[in-house]
Amino acid sequence: MIRLKFSITLDYQVLSPNCDFVFNFHPALNNRQNVREESLTIAQEVLSQTLVDTEEGTRYLRVQAYPGALSLSYQGIVDINHHYENPEALREMRVAELPMDVLPFIYPSRYCQSDSFAALANYEFGTMAPGYRRVLAIRDWVTHRTRFVSGSSGSATSALDTLIDHKGVCRDFAHLMIAMCRALNMPARFVSGIDYGADPALGPTDFHAYVEVMLSGRWYLFDPSGVTNPTGLLRLGTGRDAADVAFANVFGNVSAQPPRITIDALSDAEKGITLPTFTHQAVSSTDQQVCTGGLIQK
Repeated sequence: MIRLKFSITLDYQVLSPNCDFVFNFHPALNNRQNVREESLTIAQEVLSQTLVDTEEGTRYLRVQAYPGALSLSYQGIVDINHHYENPEALREMRVAELPMDVLPFIYPSRYCQSDSFAALANYEFGTMAPGYRRVLAIRDWVTHRTRFVSGSSGSATSALDTLIDHKGVCRDFAHLMIAMCRALNMPARFVSGIDYGADPALGPTDFHAYVEVMLSGRWYLFDPSGVTNPTGLLRLGTGRDAADVAFANVFGNVSAQPPRITIDALSDAEKGITLPTFTHQAVSSTDQQVCTGGLIQK
């Protein structure tokens, strides 16, 4: 089991008379990620409401703010009980086998125009044996052809842009890998989170984006940016791409300071709590009901 202790502080100056926010910075709740402790302080008298996506465990905080300074400070301790699997035992699933709630993750989306990647994906990976190794090959292809350059992309940057520019930040790496996987009919989705173990040379800790691909009925973790290993990833939100799980959606006029984030890993050998480490096994941090049947024929 992995135990991560972290904090997130967000600072805004609200400039319009009425301003609404929808935040996604709480750790998601699922059967493999458990919140042991958490607290939230909001430095303004606001109206707020917490909403939970019962399907994925993603939590949202809706806030009605007023002109002036607005600061939100979250602290939490989260336990992650990963599932490990032999990569050679995993297979790609046919569309006819996929659960209904997985189907949106094989279609093109705003930042992942997978319909434009079909020829490229088949040229690069179409002759490879389907399975976990093919997903790893896609991940490595994205990692090796794309440079991590802070500030090199913006909110409009898509997988096609990253393909052309050969540079980006973690969300751009994730979008490119997702688009390539979906072009080969693999369900792939975007996860927002925080990572432990990144090289300090990359700068202060920030929100992180990574990828999940469904194999043999379960979502497995991949980080095409190469920033950290999958066991050091903490899940906040899950969606088709970054448009679904921004850490803050703002409806009004504000100025914002960069997020202030800290994260540390705790260990306790007697309780089986270990530090995040690299593994050659496939890693999953959520459970998904396995679909064992195919199409119903009449």
